[in-house]
Amino acid sequence: MAGKTAKSTPKRPPLKPGPDGVVRLSGGNPQIAKGDGDGPVQAFIAAMPGWQSEIGRQMDAIIVEVVPDVFKSVKWNTPFYGTEPKSWFVSFHCMTKYIKVAFPDGTSLEPVPPGTSKQANVRYLDVREGAFDAEQFADWVRQASRLPGERFGS
Repeated sequence: MAGKTAKSTPKRPPLKPGPDGVVRLSGGNPQIAKGDGDGPVQAFIAAMPGWQSEIGRQMDAIIVEVVPDVFKSVKWNTPFYGTEPKSWFVSFHCMTKYIKVAFPDGTSLEPVPPGTSKQANVRYLDVREGAFDAEQFADWVRQASRLPGERFGS
């Protein structure tokens, strides 16, 4: 490849905060600094756009009710919940028109959450406005919290 130069990828301009001061990634997902504990998770939930913030509060309250000693963290702009600090059993992420809930051991849940994944055991639940089944979510959280969970890479 003598004489050829590598093409450089144009740099994207930095994302700018919206009127509420929150930087949002594609689909409206809040960009929240990673951290452990309830504080970063509550910051994420407060920054979720529109109706999603209320559902985020409901999901967080259900998780805490079902697993009172749950460990919380925000990594990769996503809140994670686990039964120990370095693993997780449920997380969620904002998309444009729904909240994507991830269960890393979802194929072990009954009934199995409907959304499939490229990863064999992962299953998703897409929560859309006006269609959150709190009772089913609580049951899946109860089941998922009893499984080994997924270990964080770092």
